[in-house]
Amino acid sequence: MHAAFMLIKTELGEPFSVAEQISEIHGVDFAHSVTGPYDVIAYIETEDDLSGELREIAEEIHSINGVFDTITCIAAH
Repeated sequence: MHAAFMLIKTELGEPFSVAEQISEIHGVDFAHSVTGPYDVIAYIETEDDLSGELREIAEEIHSINGVFDTITCIAAH
């Protein structure tokens, strides 16, 4: 099992909607609206190598209206 946290900046007024949409993506365990420099934090788990699956999930997240910027942090086990 491989894991990553994605820190997401959204357009003003969009974090709750974005978090809800991200939560529905296959491979995303949860997405929460948070305070601070980022608006949403998502936790992603994949069965295979993170590079391929994570890229697909990131592309899907970036296609959501209101997503402004992301940073992905691979979690070491």
